[in-house]
Amino acid sequence: MRVQMLGLCRFSYVGLRGYQKDHASVEERRAFLYDPDRLARRWLWFTTLALPGWLAQTDGDFTLVIMTGPDLPEPYLSHLRELVAATPQLRLELVPPMERHLEACRAAIAPHVDPGADVIGHFRHDDDDAVALDYVAAARQDFAQVSGLWRQDRRLSLDHSRGLMLRAGAGGASFVPRIAHNMGVALTIFLPPDQPQTALHFNHTRLPLWMPGVAVTRPLMFIRSIHADSDSGDMGPGLTWQIEEADLNRQLSRRFGLARADLDGLARAAA
Repeated sequence: MRVQMLGLCRFSYVGLRGYQKDHASVEERRAFLYDPDRLARRWLWFTTLALPGWLAQTDGDFTLVIMTGPDLPEPYLSHLRELVAATPQLRLELVPPMERHLEACRAAIAPHVDPGADVIGHFRHDDDDAVALDYVAAARQDFAQVSGLWRQDRRLSLDHSRGLMLRAGAGGASFVPRIAHNMGVALTIFLPPDQPQTALHFNHTRLPLWMPGVAVTRPLMFIRSIHADSDSGDMGPGLTWQIEEADLNRQLSRRFGLARADLDGLARAAA
């Protein structure tokens, strides 16, 4: 069974709806998203936390679409163009402002759906979160174990739910280990290639209304950041698990390719 892993990362996309922070007009949303200080912080989160994992996936057979607007200020638009030109797995879609956010997401994803695939593993990724270096490989391998369940409804969610909540403060990064179901990061929605939906079409907090789901609680698979610019600053429900400080630093390096000192600097800059 041919599975295409296909994700969407929105980088300061100017459009209405789709976010927890509402704005009354496109102009108001643009002024908020394109504030120079905010853009500088978002780029720092993206390049320091989110990007390293995608550049070093153990399974390189995936596509991550970066969605932004055609008027994204420089130098960020040029930086994104250079990034996707150098990385075969990344695509850039410049989507004009749209009132209906899900239609905008579909416009970004649709050109990259492989009609020859049997299943599309859709995922969303925020520009200030991280997935483990083997997320793509694990999603594909774990789906193979439960593909019979997918065949019943031709819809299935696969939730890699063990993660770290990163809180940014003036003293650096602090981490809360959590098992948090359907957080949205490291969550894969498996659909047929002829379906119009993407991962964004399904509210990740209400997935059981639409499809069966499987939770995989090991190994450590994601980092979700919580800071002043977060669309949602809520950690959400979950179960706490324990990790020693020395092991935490090893896991950051081994699982995510990240250095604690870099994350401390990122957190201080964001704070």
